[in-house]
Parts: sequence; C-alpha cells; structure tokens
Amino acid sequence: MDSKVLMSFFIILTVFLPTFTYAQDQINGKPNLNGMWQALGTAYWDLEAHSAQELPQIWPMGALSGIPAGQSYVVGGLIPYLPGGRDKQEENKAAWPEADPMISCFMPGIPRATYMPFPFQIIQSDGDMLFAYAFATANRTIHMSEVDEAPIDMWMGWSKGHWEGDTLVIEVTSNDDRTWFDRAGNHHSYMMKVTERYTPIDSDHLQYEASIEDPLTFSEPWTISMPLYRYIDDNAELLEYKCVEFSEELLYGEFEKE
Repeated sequence: MDSKVLMSFFIILTVFLPTFTYAQDQINGKPNLNGMWQALGTAYWDLEAHSAQELPQIWPMGALSGIPAGQSYVVGGLIPYLPGGRDKQEENKAAWPEADPMISCFMPGIPRATYMPFPFQIIQSDGDMLFAYAFATANRTIHMSEVDEAPIDMWMGWSKGHWEGDTLVIEVTSNDDRTWFDRAGNHHSYMMKVTERYTPIDSDHLQYEASIEDPLTFSEPWTISMPLYRYIDDNAELLEYKCVEFSEELLYGEFEKE
C-alpha cells in the first residue's frame, strides 16, 4: 500500500475512532449517560459574572474565606429580573450564609444541584432514570413515560424526560420556591419551570443547558449553559455528603441548655 494512502487512512482512523467507540455505547439506541458527572467552575457561587470578593463572616479562614472570580454562565450575561427581583437577590446575598437553604442542608433543587461542587450520578435504564446527588443525599426520578402531575411542590421538583435525538430533555415543574440558584441569592417563585438539556459532546463530556421560565420573577425566559465532566476513575463511587449534623448548631444552637 502506498505510504501516503496508509498515512491518510491512519489519520482518518485516529480522528474518527472515538466517534465509532462512542456510538457503540448506547442503550436502546440512545446515548449511555450512566456514570458520575460534575460541573467545574464558579456557578455554584454566582451564575452571573463576578469578581473575587471577601467573606467577612468567615474571616478567620484567611485565603480560604474569599469568593473566587467567575464568568457568567447565563446566556446573554445577566438574569432578566422583573422590577424588585434584583433587590431581593441583593437582600438574599447580604443575608448569606444563614439565609441560604443549602447552608441548612436542605436539598438544593434544580438546576442548582447540577453545578454544586459535588458529583452526581445518572442511573439510566430502558425506562425511568434516576439522578442521585452527593449533597444531602438528594435524588430525583426522571419519568420517561406518562405520569400525573406532582401533588405538591418539592425541593427537587417533578421531572418528566424525553429524548430529542441524542439529547436528554427534562422538564422540571412543582419546584419549591425556597430553593436558590446559587450562593449569591438568585431566586425564583413557585411558578418556575426548568427545561434541562443534556447533550453528549463525546463519551466523557455533556453540554448542559437549563432554560428558566418564571413570569412572576423574570421578564423573559433565560438559559444557563456549561459542560459536565464524567468521572473516569476505575474506582469512582458516589460518596454521600450527609450534612444534617453539620447544620444542627446553626439551626438549633439557640435552644441548647447551658
């Protein structure tokens, strides 16, 4: 075989082999998303762009008590609050950490659970799917077939999923209005609907998008976007972060007897 032809074949094989391998890793013709995933970056601090800032509440920790700078994960840059919405966000931020439901070890809600600094695991089957989160042992079922509406609002919402090509689309309703988007106090009402999209980039990366609709809080729908990374360690395991006991002093310390 001509050396140039052989080299061309090798280049083509090298470029497309990952695609061939990935295409074989499917469940019922859909991408296999099983595994542990995590977002990297500063979205858990603030979805919007922000500079590094001090946290005077925990100053004894020195260099560890600051907020890292971060770029915006909001498509378009800023969250489109209705009048008064930004004021409430600033009030929430000023009351951090006590006012943040995550500090009290409540389940973080969607989409916040996706980009917290903890991993989560996707368990995919022929039918419904399960998302399990390390923080506060939160979890949710992704109903892939017809199901009734949720009877009440819940911390992790009510998730209905379907596939659009290779993209897993999840509509999350019945969200508890006490959840926040991040530690900066970005908030929503009970009317919020979240439409998540998990699109494979390759076997170990997903593009995550979450479109937010809430006519009581925002002037228009808006979207966040970021990549998710699969754990590739041979011994990867979802370790629970049971934080209830860490919050007891904060929640109930005033009732302690001397």
